[in-house]
Amino acid sequence: MKLNFDKAQGFVVPAKFYSLLNFELAKAEMPNPNLCALTFNFRDPNYTADKGGYHPVELRLEKHNELWQFIYITDFSYQGSSYPELVKEIDVCFETKRVYSLFGGWLNQRNAKELIKLFISNFIEYHAMDIYQTKINFR
Repeated sequence: MKLNFDKAQGFVVPAKFYSLLNFELAKAEMPNPNLCALTFNFRDPNYTADKGGYHPVELRLEKHNELWQFIYITDFSYQGSSYPELVKEIDVCFETKRVYSLFGGWLNQRNAKELIKLFISNFIEYHAMDIYQTKINFR
């Protein structure tokens, strides 16, 4: 199965990102061809609160009128000193066309677009370095 994306969504996503998702989906065993939602989880198995590493990333896609749309892309990081826990560091919501940054709060459109461009570009490079283990949840 190949995902056909609705590219007219709120934020611009590079073609390499679409290809990356189709590449990961092609490796997965799909339980049902009539899916309506996918959640991709990208994890660096060596990422810890003490040693750092590459942040986990989660993204959700939903199917609308035969096209797949991004719902969100979230980057998590460990925060806290005594009892660190994973929190949202960057949260891109495609439905509301808003971006949240842990250190900047809700961003204006210009800053949001710049952060998304940098975040996705870095993510594509990390994926190319074979950093992540990928899990896909099907609905």
